[in-house]
Amino acid sequence: MRYSHQREIIREIVFSTNSHPTADWIYGEIKKSLPNVSLGTVYRNLKQLADEGIIRNIQDGPVARYDWNIEPHDHLKCNVCGEMIDIQVPNEIIKDTVMEKYDFEVSDVEITLVGKCNKHT
Repeated sequence: MRYSHQREIIREIVFSTNSHPTADWIYGEIKKSLPNVSLGTVYRNLKQLADEGIIRNIQDGPVARYDWNIEPHDHLKCNVCGEMIDIQVPNEIIKDTVMEKYDFEVSDVEITLVGKCNKHT
């Protein structure tokens, strides 16, 4: 991938937060330093970064979110504030259970557990 100043700033924005930002949020952040950048440019560069394995694309219903943590992991999502938190779930147990019960070999598990975070108890 050829170097792009815009792509580098977008990468830095994603790497600067643990909030799993949306393209719209990233667009708002990059406009602070590059006011003439388009939303299409942000989407194109996010796709390239995800395709190259530099960031991770997470589908949150109809919304795409982005994560700097490309290691396998799962998420907790608060249905009150929308915050997503990285967690580790023992996926081998799930893979073994699915194989035994459904005779289906699982290659990847992505779990998002939805509920209410401790800020809203």
